[in-house]
Amino acid sequence: MSSASPRILLITPPLTQLNTPYPATPYIKGFLGGRGYQVTQADLGLELVLKLFSESGLRRVFAAIAAGGFDLSDNARRMVRLQRSYLATIGPVIRFLQNKDNTLAPRICHSRFLPEAARFDNIADLETAFGTLGLTDQARHLATLYLEDLGDLIKETVGPQFGFSRYAERLGMSATTFDAMHEALQTAPNLLDQMLLELLDELVTRVEPDVVGFSVPFPGNLYGALRLAGRVKQIRPRAKTLMGGGYPNTELRQIKEPRFFDYIDFLTLDDGEGPWLRLLEYLQGTLTTADLQRTFRRNAHGQVEYLNTAQAVDIPHTEVGTPDYSDLPLTEYLSVIEVLNPMHRLWSDGRWNKLTIAHGCYWKRCSFCDVTLDYISRYETAPATLLVDRIEQIVAQTGQTGFHFVDEAAPPLALRDLAIELLKRQVKITWWGNIRFEKTFTPDLCRLLAASGCIAVSGGLEVASDRLLALMEKGVTIAQVARVTDGFTQAGIMVHAYLMYGFPTQTTQETVDALEVVRQLFGAGIVQSGYWHRFAMTAHSPVGKNPAKYQVVPIGPEPGDFAWNDLWHDDPTGTDHERFGTGLAKALYNYMHGVALDEPLSFWFDFKTPRSTVPRHLVQQALQDPGKPDFAKQNQRLFWLGNAPELTYTEHKKGQRAVLTFYEQAEDFEVKTSGPVGAWLHHLLTGLTSEYDTKVLLKEAAATFPTSVAGLSFEAFLTTPAWQLLREKGLLVL
Repeated sequence: MSSASPRILLITPPLTQLNTPYPATPYIKGFLGGRGYQVTQADLGLELVLKLFSESGLRRVFAAIAAGGFDLSDNARRMVRLQRSYLATIGPVIRFLQNKDNTLAPRICHSRFLPEAARFDNIADLETAFGTLGLTDQARHLATLYLEDLGDLIKETVGPQFGFSRYAERLGMSATTFDAMHEALQTAPNLLDQMLLELLDELVTRVEPDVVGFSVPFPGNLYGALRLAGRVKQIRPRAKTLMGGGYPNTELRQIKEPRFFDYIDFLTLDDGEGPWLRLLEYLQGTLTTADLQRTFRRNAHGQVEYLNTAQAVDIPHTEVGTPDYSDLPLTEYLSVIEVLNPMHRLWSDGRWNKLTIAHGCYWKRCSFCDVTLDYISRYETAPATLLVDRIEQIVAQTGQTGFHFVDEAAPPLALRDLAIELLKRQVKITWWGNIRFEKTFTPDLCRLLAASGCIAVSGGLEVASDRLLALMEKGVTIAQVARVTDGFTQAGIMVHAYLMYGFPTQTTQETVDALEVVRQLFGAGIVQSGYWHRFAMTAHSPVGKNPAKYQVVPIGPEPGDFAWNDLWHDDPTGTDHERFGTGLAKALYNYMHGVALDEPLSFWFDFKTPRSTVPRHLVQQALQDPGKPDFAKQNQRLFWLGNAPELTYTEHKKGQRAVLTFYEQAEDFEVKTSGPVGAWLHHLLTGLTSEYDTKVLLKEAAATFPTSVAGLSFEAFLTTPAWQLLREKGLLVL
């Protein structure tokens, strides 16, 4: 390759989310663009879906089914008979899901507009689920079912690998050998492969890349990436192909399979910025292979080698730059509602800019998590000023003010500083992200985050058992989770709980008790959404590294030449976890909709279960804890969410009285107190309104309190109605 700067093409292969770009290529484009490289990016997952789910695309599907001699199920046969209806409706439905024609909603809901197949058979009570949400959401859900029907037809016939969220996933899951993937790639391209390769051909003709990079976040992206990479080798043999992403980072860390490198020239691990910079300099002739960082390649002898120079350092989180979404078709993404779960809806509906508050996890102890890998173990933060600079740049570029912070667990103090910076600069965004339910998230911090635009948080309650929470080193207790989720809920922030069953040594009793805790959390209204995950043992987690400590026995698979991450295990001291999955999911679905909260837990299972040993009022009792009084928070910062008040005085038989009048978004209110205290409050709140950079600690405010003329101590003042009213209206102690 010449020493001239190479033309770079970054590709997200099918299929990630339909509603928003996966963030990997915008991150790398932003980083490399900031260093002068010419970068083009494309989301071929989205483009494939738009090509397939169009009138011309479906014509090709129905023609291929007619020519293919498939043995069709009754459901597929019905859909083929309805092909005229599908061809007539697919264009309008896609435009509706792109938010380009919302007036279609009444027709979707109230007339026989959409052809219906099997996905509509188990339709929920839409009035219950969508009664408060309105027609557009109901129509979006029905239109999503319509697309999933078509997806089922394609999977049964011309595209057996197809799936909206699990495209060709089986080929990449726990694939210790490359044989099945190799075999699939050697077969003639099916209709979907042909469409994908047509898109690639147009893209390569337009960009004429020297380097083509593939981000592979999930097992389901691997097949598409390798199909595309093989095509690049055919039509542009001079171009080098690179791969990185979440799947290689967890599954391919020990790769020895030379056939993989028929498709991919260089495979990089962990954060891509550093390895990419060195690879590009190597390809331009200014570095040697000995200078490469965290990179696999096949050498001249046909063997796979790992290159990682000792001189390399990681690019600090402050220097990775701002994600660059330019040249992605942001108006073409589809807002879908697959399941009636309020948190899953955020994942699949609406355009969210992705951004990371901190690199890695500040906790990094959970025994089920890949805490030994770089993306979790290397923790770095960036100052709030820099983060808000990045936010403003992304909003200016995309015109979108929704943000999903994609941290492993966003640090509470970093979120506090970010929220204050957003409020100080009057930057109006809507955001959500993942946290740990730790006690640092006080009710006051939750209110601050809500004021800065936070609408939802997700966090791991996991097994809802204090014994198992301690064993997995989660660092939280059930009582603490209850108080934190209550704080978020009171602040108007939706809470989603990640729930886990099947953790090593978990007994039948503990599984039933965990469900009782979950029932109480939903019954108290302090968790609004949740999802049960079955425990999986991975090679890079503490459980996978030391299974004997957790009393489980690894039973395979043996490491092969290809992927190795998910481990099979026996749990001799635990229960039969498999049989609980359906009942747990059914109970949770009902609890989310406020249904059957009073049914006995045995109601959800078709086998005998023990009674819960959890006290019936465990969660309610945890919520009774009043927490520390304000006077005990001397070293904490005062923060006022409102506007500066007006101060007037009235004469009173006991002397001059002060009236502080507040004009706020939705209401006006008054605080009445003595003259000296009113003057002190006016000065304090006016300062808090205008001087965000000056931290006023509670003890500093106490030092200026007019005790001698007010006739009461500062500690006594903190219990007065005036102070309590201000605390209720937005005076925070952080």
